[in-house]
Amino acid sequence: MSVYDFTAKRIDGSTQSLSEYQGNVLLIVNTASKCGFTPQYEGLEALYRKYQDEGFVILGFPCNQFGRQEPGSEAEIAQFCQMTYDVTFPMFAKIDVNGRNAHPLYQYLKSEAGGVLGSQAIKWNFTKFLVNRQGKVLKRFAPTVSPSEMEQDVVEALRGEA
Repeated sequence: MSVYDFTAKRIDGSTQSLSEYQGNVLLIVNTASKCGFTPQYEGLEALYRKYQDEGFVILGFPCNQFGRQEPGSEAEIAQFCQMTYDVTFPMFAKIDVNGRNAHPLYQYLKSEAGGVLGSQAIKWNFTKFLVNRQGKVLKRFAPTVSPSEMEQDVVEALRGEA
């Protein structure tokens, strides 16, 4: 099993198989528009633009489970991301990352890379999962880890060193 076995609804409502990203290094992030970590969109977009030609893709998954910090509709989220941070990486429809209704992709990600003290639950917005070109989870990053702090890990994954 790998991340390529899942499908997700894009922010525009279309359904996408993650197998379309096969062969790329992925960074999968649960996002929110009204969070203290929201400015990470800027660093994420910079990282995406810097490495996208080498096969790096960021997948953003809005989530309203943490302090109700993603209250808007998909259209509002898309507009916010585009207007405020000029986000060009793929964004998906709002999902749950924890609980009974957690998206199957996030159930898989959490089982592959636990959090602090082995906990599987996502603790907050902007938790990030780095995935290699084969669709296997390499590493989980806490919300406090900035995109620039992850750059070396991204480069190593792109080179197949991770």
